[in-house]
Amino acid sequence: MPFSQSPYDVQQEWWRGAVIYQIYPRSFQDTRGDGIGDLQGVIDRLDYIASLNVDAIWLSPFFPSPMKDFGYDVSDYRDVDPMFGTLEDFDRLVEEAHARGLRVTIDQVLSHTSDAHPWFQESRESRDNPKADWYVWADPRPDGAPPTNWQAIFGGSAWQWDTRRCQYYLHNFLVEQPDLNFRNPAVVEAILDEVRFWLERGVDGFRLDAVNFCTHGELKDNPPREEIVEGFIGVRPDNPYGYQQHIHDKTQPENLVFLERLRALLDEYPGTTSVGEVGDDDSLGVMAEYTQGSKRLHMCYSFNLLTENADPGHLLAPLEEMEARLGDGWPCWALGNHDVTRLASRWGAEGHAEKLRLYLAFLLTQRGSICLYQGEELGLNEAQLTFDQLVDPAGITFWPAYKGRDGCRTPMPWQADAPNAGFSDSAPWLPIPAEHRGLAVDQQEQDPDSLLNATRAFLGFRRTQPALIKGDIRYHPLRNDVICLERRHRGERLLVALNFAGEPRELGAPREAHALDDAPSMVNGSWQGGTLRLPAYGIAIARCPDCDTRQAIWHP
Repeated sequence: MPFSQSPYDVQQEWWRGAVIYQIYPRSFQDTRGDGIGDLQGVIDRLDYIASLNVDAIWLSPFFPSPMKDFGYDVSDYRDVDPMFGTLEDFDRLVEEAHARGLRVTIDQVLSHTSDAHPWFQESRESRDNPKADWYVWADPRPDGAPPTNWQAIFGGSAWQWDTRRCQYYLHNFLVEQPDLNFRNPAVVEAILDEVRFWLERGVDGFRLDAVNFCTHGELKDNPPREEIVEGFIGVRPDNPYGYQQHIHDKTQPENLVFLERLRALLDEYPGTTSVGEVGDDDSLGVMAEYTQGSKRLHMCYSFNLLTENADPGHLLAPLEEMEARLGDGWPCWALGNHDVTRLASRWGAEGHAEKLRLYLAFLLTQRGSICLYQGEELGLNEAQLTFDQLVDPAGITFWPAYKGRDGCRTPMPWQADAPNAGFSDSAPWLPIPAEHRGLAVDQQEQDPDSLLNATRAFLGFRRTQPALIKGDIRYHPLRNDVICLERRHRGERLLVALNFAGEPRELGAPREAHALDDAPSMVNGSWQGGTLRLPAYGIAIARCPDCDTRQAIWHP
């Protein structure tokens, strides 16, 4: 039976500083023999997940869907797609996760539905039915053109003509993903009811997909963008979406009203949380705005660290800006997810254990909560697929300039020598690269120096350091490719140095700084006599309770 309270004591702010392991169910573990991962597969691997020393899981969509966008086109918010299992499977997953001390967060796709959703099927029938105004409909311009010049992230106009109503409907993503009209109070109430359904089943929180897309502005043309710079997933030179400043089609002030309603609902269920995905030109500002005070989202994450550029100065800039703008808000950081190229390939670290450990330490020493995408603990590289192997609509549309998201969604390799790497007894929905077998879980578990075991060790160490989980942060000037920061919490002060250079670095440091005896072996810097020595891609953490760090301590 469903239950609404975890079997362990509720900690109101468990999410603050938590590490959330993202599971893409299609690619995690298949137990039904159809080549597609399922909820039972997640249950079977919960011991593995718990062994990573993470605090929670995030399940990408498992709801009924035509799968045009692989679950992000929801046709029923209150059920499980048969390919993934049943509601009873989900209830059992929650129960089993809670028994292991793991919280369960799930994706909620609120800004749009599938065009197969009964709400849209009714809405499109006429202009005067009970749900006629549940989606964003608009008349054409006098010449029959779409109401505005807004572009969809997956290519082409964000407006689709419908012959039943002789109007256009808005879709910021695929044609099959019509946008809900959050200006209609009935829509807001209905969406909140859908969220409540899962709260009653015991979930601990929600990852809110494209949360700044819930409301649109006036039906006016967006102005052109002066320069196309790396940002949200659709902002690329090969995609017309990137040619506009998205002033009117998303991130509207009215969205805050909805977020406050959503937070009020979550507050009825103590210990639950929310993390919003923000894609915007000023995503850091939106992150700060959406998490201010206690009436909005608990936390947000953006695409700022999901960048192609691993230069330490480039990475440090958004972190410092976020701290300057955040106020009492709370960030969530990630270096990878189901929408971007695998970290090992994106940051030039394929097969480079030292770099991957450095990037892990970089992520896990920041102030905020953390999302860790499945396979990052193995160092999986981006799968190189041919055009005929693609299933992602974005990759198919924009090939070859953009190869889509399939390369980061290939199945988890569990056993190097098993059929389909232990993921399934049948051919998987996406191919498993041969090189992933050598990175399989069973191989890395046997190697004490593997990235998997380093991840476990660092996450276990982090759990014992309140300063790394909830402490304040201060960044020092970048010195010779070394990011230096300090974390402070209730009298505890930790100094962290991360060497992004491929050669050793030596820096001045407080004489009082001393290495932590319980730090894992990947923390390999040496603090002696006022000098910090870092190997190439080295990591150093020291305790320094009495030192004066107001001086420029991180100097050559």
